[in-house]
Amino acid sequence: MSDRQFGLGMATALVVGNTIGMGIFMQPAALAPFGLNALTGWAAVIFGCVCLAVSFAALARKLPEAAGPFGYVRATLGEVIAFPALWCYWISVWATLPVLAIGVVGYFVNVFPAAAAISPAVLAVSFIWIFIAVNLLGVRSGGRVQVATSLLKVVPLVLVMVVGAFSILSDPGAWTPNLPATPITGHASMAAAAVALYAMLGFESAAIAAGRVKDPQRTIPRATLIGTLVVAALYVSIVAIGMLVVPQETLAASDAPFVTIADRLLGPGNGRWISLFVVVSGLGCLNGWALLAGELTRTLASHRLLPPILGESNRFGVPWASLLLTGGLATALGIMNFSATLVGAFTKLSLIVSAANLPLYVCCSFALFTLLKRDSAGLSPGLWFAGAGGVAFAAFAFKGVGWEPFIWALVLALAGLPIYLWMRRRAGAPAATPGL
Repeated sequence: MSDRQFGLGMATALVVGNTIGMGIFMQPAALAPFGLNALTGWAAVIFGCVCLAVSFAALARKLPEAAGPFGYVRATLGEVIAFPALWCYWISVWATLPVLAIGVVGYFVNVFPAAAAISPAVLAVSFIWIFIAVNLLGVRSGGRVQVATSLLKVVPLVLVMVVGAFSILSDPGAWTPNLPATPITGHASMAAAAVALYAMLGFESAAIAAGRVKDPQRTIPRATLIGTLVVAALYVSIVAIGMLVVPQETLAASDAPFVTIADRLLGPGNGRWISLFVVVSGLGCLNGWALLAGELTRTLASHRLLPPILGESNRFGVPWASLLLTGGLATALGIMNFSATLVGAFTKLSLIVSAANLPLYVCCSFALFTLLKRDSAGLSPGLWFAGAGGVAFAAFAFKGVGWEPFIWALVLALAGLPIYLWMRRRAGAPAATPGL
């Protein structure tokens, strides 16, 4: 049987499913301080993601054997450039764990008020290690959790969209006083775009899974574009509804913004039941990312980019050392960046994750430039604009993340250089960068 099992429907579902995570459930609060700049920031994110999606599509058509973004970069720019891109992506994967855990905590306390007596940092770390333990028991155990939670994320999204749209359209005047008064500026739009980008991470999923996609030259471009636009439309709708139905200051201070929005739409106390769906969905995301972090670390070890022990499996067939390493790194990063509010910690960590993803996007844009210059047969000259748009968006987002998250991402990225040189020296030959 062929390994290429994903058609257009499954590939599009992969993009949508991997992109919609815990980020959307915290976005209304994280973006509230920016007011209407949230919408201009989202416009920039949509533009950038479409440019990058077009770039991924062209690379998939031209390099179907490369099997993903890292393969594209390695085939065009070489291993020296491909490794930092892969390393930064690996950082973003395990750094996502504390972001998800912190996002879950605010909603968990709404479902179980007694948990408010426990430190939020302790709760977040506990959630991380619960799912490290679940995955240590095997992929089948983690897979059951993922199947049970994957669809529940849709419930609160659909409820807020339907009820919110109906309420606003039936009586627009009742909600317009909540429009934020924050002026629209270039700097605020950049900062809002950097926060919004976190919620879109994963739109490249079809390209990363290129090795399992049927007819990748046609399927990946269509699935990536369709999935990106569907998710972006959903997110912008949710953010816009939140801005209209809840005063800016109230929304910005909420640790569970979907509950705050639902309370305004359905009456006080009714939003609490949404928390249950969000908690289950968020824990499912945490489980999936813990699994991905362990498997990606094992892949790096199998290609001699990390020590061999990280590729070893326990009796359940899972990379025990990789899971323990990523759990430890995620815990340390989360504790060191915890702030006075859950929304503050979520925003700060999500900016670090966004900054760690941007090098991959820049490298893929330059990979496209290299192809256009080296062998442009079958490629439209208009792709120069798509690549330039991707680079421009990455620069725009880098400017928006701010110095502290940028420095965090830079230091973590530079930490990979001595490891790469050490592993290359031990191997006695250039290490291969995996094409995922």
